[in-house]
Amino acid sequence: MNSPNLPMSTLETAKSLLLFPHGIQDSHLEKAISSIHKRDVDFSDLYFQYTRSESWALDEHIVKSGSFSIDQGVGVRAVSGDKSAFAYSDTLNPEILVEASKTARSISSSENSTKKIKVIAKKLKSNLNRKLEPIKKLYSEFDPMLSLSSKEKIDLLMQLDSIARKKDSRVSQVMASLVGGYDVVLIFRSDGLMVADLRPLVRLSVTVIAQAGNRREIGSSGGGGRYSVTNFNSDKIEFFASEAVRQSLVNLESKPAPAGEMPVVLGPGWPGILLHEAVGHGLEGDFNRKLSSVFSGRVGERVAAEGVTVVDDGSIPNRRGSLNFDDEGNTTRNNVLIENGILKGYLQDSLNSKLMNVAQTGNGRRESYAHLPMPRMTNTFMLSGRENPESIISSLDKGLYAVNFGGGQVDITNGKFVFSASEAYWVEKGKIKYPVKGATLIGNGPDALTKVKLIGNDLKLDGGVGTCGKDGQRVPVGVGQPTLLIEGLTVGGTAD
Repeated sequence: MNSPNLPMSTLETAKSLLLFPHGIQDSHLEKAISSIHKRDVDFSDLYFQYTRSESWALDEHIVKSGSFSIDQGVGVRAVSGDKSAFAYSDTLNPEILVEASKTARSISSSENSTKKIKVIAKKLKSNLNRKLEPIKKLYSEFDPMLSLSSKEKIDLLMQLDSIARKKDSRVSQVMASLVGGYDVVLIFRSDGLMVADLRPLVRLSVTVIAQAGNRREIGSSGGGGRYSVTNFNSDKIEFFASEAVRQSLVNLESKPAPAGEMPVVLGPGWPGILLHEAVGHGLEGDFNRKLSSVFSGRVGERVAAEGVTVVDDGSIPNRRGSLNFDDEGNTTRNNVLIENGILKGYLQDSLNSKLMNVAQTGNGRRESYAHLPMPRMTNTFMLSGRENPESIISSLDKGLYAVNFGGGQVDITNGKFVFSASEAYWVEKGKIKYPVKGATLIGNGPDALTKVKLIGNDLKLDGGVGTCGKDGQRVPVGVGQPTLLIEGLTVGGTAD
């Protein structure tokens, strides 16, 4: 037993929130898993989660909304072959755990032998004594929103509003939001592994509308990660406000974008969202196991130009997409997906890696205890090349320089994408001429990778605001890239 003066371990903290207050002991976890394996089941797991969420939103000089919520529950999964049975409950007690396990057990109608049940139970008892902890700590384990009072959080948003309005008289409206969350996760698997994680997450965003005459334009900025809300110091607040104002004023001066096929330079950082959508999803294991991705069956083949290396790294400290381990208890790591243009592998969870007979990659993720895990990206980005960013822009005779993106969509079966640029410039003879509005990039992800001609030495990750959607589930992610020159992208424009 711990001394009262010593901090609790991660596992003890998770148990104190998710198990003990509800009368759940280690023996109940063992009983639930053993119950599932009375059927013909390959593997199973219990996923307990406690989530505390808080958000504040400002508009028209005042904080118009504030919300606070707590959710908790358990998801029970049983896997047999390519089938998954899943049950979940937002009520925690030993009886509910047994009931959920019985539901998940219905995946198979064939009973296992008594001998197999006893072997599993013995294995569980042996491994329970190990109580494994994560081998790394990528982020703080404290609730990020508790570091400031409610008044201080409101003051932070008011600061953003005040700074943005003082930047330029054309600023007519400022909207800002502060969102924070704290997840406590405990996973117990049929192989006896027990791990726990305490996951902070915060995001600060600001949107500015600037007006000149009847014309109104938008600029946005923000950032976040797995750290305390106190990380949003005065310098960051100043930067976010200034950047949002700058973008809105640039867009006020923009002209209609030209259309046609042309070379396009993508700026560093957030434009990596194009890589995430047009390429990253196509490299997720489930799509490739089902042969529905344009990258299916192409491991070892050239899929991109020389110099193009794409990784997914869930082990970067404090990043929005990072995790000590994924939502199946597997350690996250740096996975090389494309190396110097050659496809090296896919992102895998436990189910799809087993069915494809390859190693899992620590990419099994789920939105919450009420969802099944699936292969998902963490922080996905292209590595730097050798070119100077300025020389890449100066190499353009005529073309588009896209600095920021808004919305987009992609069809992973063929890689076709459409993305709208929220900040872009027209370039002639190597010089930036003027900002453009309404530029849409249209292309094919795998084809675009083969048309990468120049790669900058300025790799940058996004500010920490990305959220990825897949099959109705949303999870926090990171993106990034260096400055890139892509030959021959189709630009949809608004110029006559």
